[in-house]
Amino acid sequence: MKKLTAIALNLLGWCGLSSLALSPALAADVSPDAMQAKYPNQYASWQATSTQAARSDMLASYPAAIILWAGSAYAKEYHSPRGHQFAVADVTHTLRTGVPPTEGTKGLSASCWTCKSPDVPRLIDELGVEGFSAKNFTDLGSEMNSVVYCSDCHVKGKAALTLPRPHARDAMAKVHLPFDKQDEAMKGAQVCGQCHVTYYFQPERSNKVNIPWIFGSSADLIEKYYDTRRFYEWIHPISKTPILKARHPEFEHWSRSEHAKAGVTCVTCHMPAATDSEGKAYTNHQVGKALPNYDAVCQGCHESKQTLMKQLNSAKSQIAEKARHVELLLVKAHYEAGAAWDAGASWAIMNDAIMAIRHAQWRWDFAMSSHGSYAHNPQEANALLDTAIKQAEYARSALAEILSMLSVSEVSYPDISSKEAAQQAVGIELEKLTKAKQAFIKQEVDKHWPAVSRTGY
Repeated sequence: MKKLTAIALNLLGWCGLSSLALSPALAADVSPDAMQAKYPNQYASWQATSTQAARSDMLASYPAAIILWAGSAYAKEYHSPRGHQFAVADVTHTLRTGVPPTEGTKGLSASCWTCKSPDVPRLIDELGVEGFSAKNFTDLGSEMNSVVYCSDCHVKGKAALTLPRPHARDAMAKVHLPFDKQDEAMKGAQVCGQCHVTYYFQPERSNKVNIPWIFGSSADLIEKYYDTRRFYEWIHPISKTPILKARHPEFEHWSRSEHAKAGVTCVTCHMPAATDSEGKAYTNHQVGKALPNYDAVCQGCHESKQTLMKQLNSAKSQIAEKARHVELLLVKAHYEAGAAWDAGASWAIMNDAIMAIRHAQWRWDFAMSSHGSYAHNPQEANALLDTAIKQAEYARSALAEILSMLSVSEVSYPDISSKEAAQQAVGIELEKLTKAKQAFIKQEVDKHWPAVSRTGY
């Protein structure tokens, strides 16, 4: 077993700042010129994240998700992630966030910026945690001068790791893993886990970011936390289900994986040790996929690349098959619940079915929102989806009884053969929304926001 090297753990972390995107708050000793001079290999490999520009339209690939996320911005636009250089621009240009507040409403919280820029810790220091989160997302766009930078992961100007996001420090304390008490391997994982983790915005605290680990970090224990405090992100417009949303819980999945037990972390696989032309060792900061670096990061444990790829493809196919099954069950359950409400059902008879939809969709989301769960922890992903299938089937069985009792003999299901059809089914006027977004970008972003807000666009 290859262990993490001191170099792989201690050298410069994610560096997400171009020389044209210097935050006014960054001191000279952590400026792009200074960091490039001090850590040239790390800086050059970080710049290579700009080549990771490809992305896919996840709603076009999985249109059933539009029905599951109906009533939320996720049903409008949702793309796969890409390199860190695009962090500010992608959140600026998506329909989920990059839109002006509707007249008479507060708009989205500035918390949506939390993981995109080193300007966030600066603004939190200036405004306080709740003062920052109470601001509108669009109001702080002009403050985001930089993308994810060295100081997001390291003590300024040094190789030592740090955890500048308050929500991450709080979360690690909740699960009894305080950052300053960990070895370098866990510190490296926690640095990634500042952002590659699930979270929600705490409504009673001005929508500040909160990681829901009061009882623990598993899907079951997070669900217990949400259910205990009667929390939901939105009410589904068709089924009236109080929906929970998972957000890329990579840290949670990894923490219970065989990789974690073996001491293999995010850094091991996604930021492998490398050697430059002069034979000098450094950590690759391109933060990419593991398999292209098989010899450096996988071979110590997996003797055959062919065998490993076969295992990964098998796990990916198995998880995808179960996920598509859950999605179809949940689409039908949402519409069956809607038919029951239309026929006069009461909460007294609908509660069990609605809660089963809530819990099934939560487990599907917790499994599928985690990028690469088939590689990080396929056992947990499969277990989550197996339980989701049972819960969704229970929901549909309970709804069948209710529909029969209400003399409903037929339910009209939506067309989910394409993104366009699914969005039409839930009343999303994509063309109209896109035009409004483009107007906002032209009138506000292009004129007043820093250059990083347009990277890749």
